[in-house]
Amino acid sequence: MTIKRTAACIVLTLTAGSAAAKDTVKVAFIGPLTGGVSANGLGGRNSADLAVRLRNSDAKAKYKYELLVLDDECKPNIGVQVATKAAADKAVIAGVTHYCSAVAIGTVDIYHRFGLPVVVWGAVLPDVTYGNQFREVHRVNGTMINQNQVAANFMVSQGFKTWAVIHDTTDYGKGHNKYFGEALAKAGGKIAGTFGVTADQQDFTAELTQIKKLNPDVLYFAGLTPLGVRVRAQMEKVGVNAVLQGTSGIRSDAFIEGATPARAEGTLAFQEGAPIEKLPGGKFFSEQYAKAKYGEPPEAYGAFAFAGMNLILDAIEKNGPDRKRVMGTLNSTRDADSIIGRISFDDHGQNTVDLIAKYVVQDGKWTVWEDSQYAQGKRKLRR
Repeated sequence: MTIKRTAACIVLTLTAGSAAAKDTVKVAFIGPLTGGVSANGLGGRNSADLAVRLRNSDAKAKYKYELLVLDDECKPNIGVQVATKAAADKAVIAGVTHYCSAVAIGTVDIYHRFGLPVVVWGAVLPDVTYGNQFREVHRVNGTMINQNQVAANFMVSQGFKTWAVIHDTTDYGKGHNKYFGEALAKAGGKIAGTFGVTADQQDFTAELTQIKKLNPDVLYFAGLTPLGVRVRAQMEKVGVNAVLQGTSGIRSDAFIEGATPARAEGTLAFQEGAPIEKLPGGKFFSEQYAKAKYGEPPEAYGAFAFAGMNLILDAIEKNGPDRKRVMGTLNSTRDADSIIGRISFDDHGQNTVDLIAKYVVQDGKWTVWEDSQYAQGKRKLRR
């Protein structure tokens, strides 16, 4: 009896252990964890990590997932290095990659060459997906084309007529300048002057002095948060009295903190998708993010990183840890449910995000335009 019981116990123990054991699958996250736009990168990292944590806590998941986190610093040369590191690691099956367009566009060839399927979570330059037909590259967020069409039409509808443009000379800034200029011309607005600046430029006295003479209604800024903070501060010093209109690149809490809430007040920005609280799965995402007690907020694109990572994990659960099969599932994604809404990739791996949200800084917070006192006529944009 004793021997049998012992044997039975041994068998039961081994069986239970075998059932509990799961193979570990490695997935990657790449974004700017240091540098001027690190707030966005950390929010994206946390959001991707949350997707992995939730999957690992699901008893029904076939695999245990390990997240490889890499810092691209929002620098193209560093981005190439870390993208190569992830792609060359055969244990990495797929990745959620890049907030900065200048980095994303420089890495697509690497993912194609190594056959690593990736889902871009923040970069908005159209050429990231549309510049090639690489089956490895997908993007859950929208592009700067629709963003600028909505921005131009909206601003003209508010009665503004003339613009000056400051854009950084990276692919990101040049792309926004191009697409906004095209959209504004169709909408009936006029650009009085355009000024390209380097992404690390500190002093804008020369450009802003010329802009002051042009006396535009709006200063359109196409660049990322650190540059935007400096431009906003120096507008005041030079005496440029124009509405500041930014792109999704400044739609960050870090912009308000850096510029100060008083200076940032009335600044506009546009971004693909709805605010987190208005997303189909926004409540769930916010609650789970809060429970995880991350030290940083998810920021503007965190929900996209979360959605992108879940697509990857779903594909691995379906196909196993096989890059080619995971890529095939991603390429055939149609109407996939996610916290950001339905996701469908076209023949270039681009998700269609029809909704562009309009934001204005009000009382130290990015506020959806329709919910703001500016939209209600209780406040006026500075001009």
